[in-house]
Amino acid sequence: MDMVTPVLARDLAALGRVSEETSSESVLRGLTATLAGGVPGCAGGSAELWRQERLVVSASHSELVVLVDSEDDLGEGPSAEARATGRHVIVQDVLRDSRWPAYTGMAVRFGVRSVLALPITIERAVLVLGLYGVRPGVFAARSVPPLADMLAEQVNVALANMWDYDEVRTDAAQMQEALAGRAIIDQAKGIIMKSSGCSAEAAFDELRRISQHHQVKVVDLARLLVDEHQRNQRNRREETG
Repeated sequence: MDMVTPVLARDLAALGRVSEETSSESVLRGLTATLAGGVPGCAGGSAELWRQERLVVSASHSELVVLVDSEDDLGEGPSAEARATGRHVIVQDVLRDSRWPAYTGMAVRFGVRSVLALPITIERAVLVLGLYGVRPGVFAARSVPPLADMLAEQVNVALANMWDYDEVRTDAAQMQEALAGRAIIDQAKGIIMKSSGCSAEAAFDELRRISQHHQVKVVDLARLLVDEHQRNQRNRREETG
C-alpha cells in the first residue's frame, strides 16, 4: 500500500503555516498527529528533534513518548539506530525481530507490532520520526523512499518557516527594547540637564561615567535615575497636597 496519499500531502503542507502560537513543539505535535491519521496502517507517530542532545520530543500518544524515552535509556531501538546510522529502519514485526530484545518488551507492552524510523537531516538539527503500527508488516520497504522524501521536504519548510518567524519576532522585540532604552536614557538626560544646566552631550557623558564607575549599563542607570526622580516628584506633591 502506498504510504503517500493526497490527504497526507495536504496536511503536511499545512504545517508550514506559522503564527504567533507556532513553536517547535507545536510543529512536531502537528506532524505526529498527521502521520498517525494520514499514513495507511500507521496508528501513532513520534518525533525527536536532536542537535548535540535531544531538544524536543513529541508523540501522537503519551505511551509513545514513554517508548521513545525507553530507547534513550536503553541505548537501543529503531529510532536510536536510525539516528546513529542516518538510515531508515523498518521493523516488520517486533515479535520476530531479535535486534533489540529490551526494546521489544516495551513495544509489545504498548501494543506496537511494526515500526518505521526515519531520520531527517535539517538545517540546524536531526529529526527522527517514528511511525507505529498495531499490526505486523504495515510498512512496505518500497513505499519508504517517497514518504521519506516528502517528509524531509515538508518538515524542512515547516521548521525553517518557524525559525525564520522566531528570528523576526526576536529582532522586533530587540528593536522595541532598544527604542524603550533610548527613551529612558533621553528622560534621564533631561533630568540631568535641568538640574545642572549642561548640554545633552554632557548629560550623556555624565551618565556613561557613572555607569562605568558602578559597572552598570547606561540604560539601567537611567531607569534608576528616572524612577528616583518620579518618586521625589510624587513625595513633593503629597507633602504640598
